[in-house]
Amino acid sequence: MLVFPYKSKKELKESIGERLNYIETSMFGDEYRSNGTLVGANRPHITNMGREFFAQVTMEDDIIVKVS
Repeated sequence: MLVFPYKSKKELKESIGERLNYIETSMFGDEYRSNGTLVGANRPHITNMGREFFAQVTMEDDIIVKVS
């Protein structure tokens, strides 16, 4: 699962149209894809910011187009 270092899901949604800020956590290879759907969470004990949330992010050409 990717870690999204945003303070809240609202802040992540406000980033639609921009590049995604993320932290890779898998030791089995990169999970990030420039096109498609990504699943991740903010983990405050890792990022030291905000609250915990989970999100599904749709990407097109390295740009966030949808957050749910």
